[in-house]
Amino acid sequence: MEVALTIIFAWLGTAVGSFLNVCIDRLPVDRSLFFPPSHCEACQHHLSVTDLVPVFSFLWLRRRCRYCQTPIPSRLFWVELGTGCLFAFTFWHFGLSAEFVITAFYGCLFIVLGVIDLRHGLILNKIVYPAAVVALIIDVLSPPPGIINLSLPLPCLGLISGIIGGAIGFVFLLIPYLIALPIYKGEGMGLGDVKMAGLIGLVTGSRLVLVALLMATLLGGLVGGILILLKIKRRKEPIPFGSLLALATIATLLWGNDILYWYLGLL
Repeated sequence: MEVALTIIFAWLGTAVGSFLNVCIDRLPVDRSLFFPPSHCEACQHHLSVTDLVPVFSFLWLRRRCRYCQTPIPSRLFWVELGTGCLFAFTFWHFGLSAEFVITAFYGCLFIVLGVIDLRHGLILNKIVYPAAVVALIIDVLSPPPGIINLSLPLPCLGLISGIIGGAIGFVFLLIPYLIALPIYKGEGMGLGDVKMAGLIGLVTGSRLVLVALLMATLLGGLVGGILILLKIKRRKEPIPFGSLLALATIATLLWGNDILYWYLGLL
């Protein structure tokens, strides 16, 4: 039964990933998510149901539009596949529970934020601000892990943990942003990264926010060093840090406590 449900949620995840691709394509250019219906951007031909089967249509059509033979961006395939894997693994990790639903939702949110930043270098307020409100509501209904044990009702504890985490995340990146601003004149880290760090704190809570941010910082150094060594990027050329924040946050939602306990065990 568990295997069957894992397959079902994996398939559901690929379908959700197809919608995430629509968000990634349309939100940065202020287009409706629902109108016009799905179509080829090159020839404008409306896509049929058989053109829209997640993952499989991309492979069956050999990565080309059925109508004009224009190559289909591989990003569509990877977002669908990645979201399917996220749903399957999250279900396997948490089972059929509130944690599964919340983690899958946040995973989708950060996939959209991360891929948009990777493609456009933008972290959109129209995503971050509503997501912050939703995160506060979720903090009340299902508090983040590791909240401080105070003599307060559980919803209050969750809200306090989220607010403290949001403040920590915001300040954690605000300080280097302000320091770097006169040096790089806004060409390095952007204010969007700072806002996203605040959102990450609301999502992960006060205990795990630093795990996510430090992991993203380490990933940034590692990825940046590799890209420079391979001469893909110049030393002063910025990398999309929001994408690394998104990846680190998803990892923290899945393994944050394990990472924290492992690190504390080294001390």
